[in-house]
Amino acid sequence: PDGHSRLSDIMPPVPLPRRMWAGSRFHFRAPLRVGETLTKRSEIVGVTAKTGRSGPLVFVALKHTILTPAGVALTEEQDIVYRTLAEPDAPPPTPKPAPADGVWSRTIEVDPVMLFRYSALTFNGHRIHYDRGYCIEEEGYPGLVVHGPLTVTLLLDLCRRSQPEATVTRLAVRAVSPLFDTAPFTVAGKPSDTGAELWAANPDGALAMMGEAVFA
Repeated sequence: PDGHSRLSDIMPPVPLPRRMWAGSRFHFRAPLRVGETLTKRSEIVGVTAKTGRSGPLVFVALKHTILTPAGVALTEEQDIVYRTLAEPDAPPPTPKPAPADGVWSRTIEVDPVMLFRYSALTFNGHRIHYDRGYCIEEEGYPGLVVHGPLTVTLLLDLCRRSQPEATVTRLAVRAVSPLFDTAPFTVAGKPSDTGAELWAANPDGALAMMGEAVFA
């Protein structure tokens, strides 16, 4: 009902109804060049069952490897979480404030067209990103949900805009709370000893995503 395939070529048959991206760790090893033939290999590296405040959880750890004719160019370790449906009257978790010492920042205004295009670009059928009626009436969200990987893309773009000479070799990101298309949000960051600390904040200043980039 939510637009995800019940099974794919690789994902395990987890019986919980809600599937969400929770974080990734990227290693950028070599350039991807237009015209090259690329190969993607995906594997499950771990499945862990836990119980949280909202009930049972299953974490699936994936590893994606992108290869060029010269060898490995990019690896991504990805965390996917499966959960139960939210209780209608369940109070939202207490938000954690985002850092207030950003050196770079950008306000992002999302709309349904942007979210639909990103869904199409990434072949993502999850209805919470483009079907407002389903999103609000069935899942109880206040609006369309911004893709976690879209926020990652915007954080990387902030690095490019703020440090145009830098080369990102590693990036680790973790989703903290969802963002919606109901109001603009902020991506921000600051230099660190090894590269940059990055984060996204909702309109109320609550933390939505944390990230750390390492520069060459």
